[in-house]
Amino acid sequence: MLTTIATVLVLLWLIGFLGFHVLGGFIHILLVIAVIMFLIRLIRGENPVR
Repeated sequence: MLTTIATVLVLLWLIGFLGFHVLGGFIHILLVIAVIMFLIRLIRGENPVR
């Protein structure tokens, strides 16, 4: 049972490591766009959270 859990966790770790390593730049671009949109709404006086 523990071997199965360990194997699944290692596989998920490898998938996450490789997948997010490739998509890391794209995720950073999305975060920058989200912060810019938040600041634009804040400067315009709109509710930035809504």
